[in-house]
Amino acid sequence: MRKIPNGFGWVDHRLGRERLYSGLSHEALSLYLLLITVSDAEGLSYWSERTICEVIGLSSGSLRLAAGELEDADLVAYSAPVYQVLSLPERGRAR
Repeated sequence: MRKIPNGFGWVDHRLGRERLYSGLSHEALSLYLLLITVSDAEGLSYWSERTICEVIGLSSGSLRLAAGELEDADLVAYSAPVYQVLSLPERGRAR
């Protein structure tokens, strides 16, 4: 049986059930996974662009495109240098 360690993060099951990931690139999904695992309780991540690129293997340009996809999907907000993972959009909300 799985044991939940301290500091365990979570993923809202609606991401899968409502297929909110549909249409996102692999790069955007990688960025989202990283952000949900490193963000604080308010969804804030202060990781630098350089570190993010190194960890998930993206160029700066690819990172910006991936972040744009997540912003367009209302999954994250970005205001340099901070990312914020947002609550998932309400069901039926247009992306």
